[in-house]
Amino acid sequence: ILQRDLGRWSPGGKFLYLKQQVDELIYAEIRAGRSHLDPARTDVLSLMMAAVDEQGQGMTDVELRDELMTLLLAGHETTATALSWALYWIYQHPALVQQLRDELAQSEGDRSSLMRLPLLNAVCMETLRIYPVAFIAGPRFSQKPISIMGRTFPANTLLTPCIYLAHRRPELYPDPETFRPERFLDRQFSAFEFLPFGGGNRRCIGSAFALFEMKQVLATILSHCDVAIAEPRPVQPVRRGVTIAPKTGIRARLMSQNKGTYISTPMPNTVPSKLTE
Repeated sequence: ILQRDLGRWSPGGKFLYLKQQVDELIYAEIRAGRSHLDPARTDVLSLMMAAVDEQGQGMTDVELRDELMTLLLAGHETTATALSWALYWIYQHPALVQQLRDELAQSEGDRSSLMRLPLLNAVCMETLRIYPVAFIAGPRFSQKPISIMGRTFPANTLLTPCIYLAHRRPELYPDPETFRPERFLDRQFSAFEFLPFGGGNRRCIGSAFALFEMKQVLATILSHCDVAIAEPRPVQPVRRGVTIAPKTGIRARLMSQNKGTYISTPMPNTVPSKLTE
C-alpha cells in the first residue's frame, strides 16, 4: 500500500511526483540535445544520442532517459562512496601511502599501466571487500529444491545472497574487520569468495568502469595531494540505499604537495558518502 499513489503526502505519491520532476528535467535535456546535434561534443548524452545498434537505429527518448538514470543512480553514488572509504583507509596507514606513491612513480603513467598496478588494485579490492558497493546481490527464486551448506530450501524460495557477510568469512579472510590490502597480493579469490559487483550473467555491467574510476581518482590524489582525515573516532558505516556509507560523512583536509591547502572540508552530512570538492 505504501507504493500506491495516495497523493503527494503518501510515500508512493511523493515518489511518483519526484520521478515526474526528474523525467521532465531529463526529457528537456534530451530535446535540447536533439535540436542542436554537435558531432564534436563528447558529453555522455551526446555520445548516447549518436550511438546506433547493428541495424543503424539510435536510442529512443525513453531509452536515453533510462540509460541516464542508470548512470546517475548506479554509477555515481556507488563509486563516490567506495572512493570515500578507500581514502579513509589509505590515509590511516602512512606507510601504505608511500608504497602507493612509489608504485605510481615507477609506472608508465598511462591508463593501461594504471589498471595493472598490483598494490593499487589490492587497495581497491580490500576497500570493496570491507564495504562492498552493494550490501546484497539480486534476489532469485529457486526453481527446484536446493541444498546450501546442509540446509534444504524448497522450490520457489526467495534467496538473497549477502555480499557483506560473504566478505567477512574468517576462514577466507582472517581478521576480516581489519583493512589488509596484502590479502589480494597473496591470493586470488574465486568469484564465489569475492563478489563486490555480484556474479553470473547479471554481474554489474559497470564494474570495470567503476574500478577504473577508483584507480584514476586515487592515483591523481596520491600523486598531487596530501590528505588529512579529520575524524577523531573510527567512522561507522550505515546502510544508505544500496550502499554502505560513512554514517556522518568523512571530514578531510586536502593539501596540494606544491601549493598548500586548496581543499578544506567538512563534508556535509546531507551527502555522507562523498568527499566534497
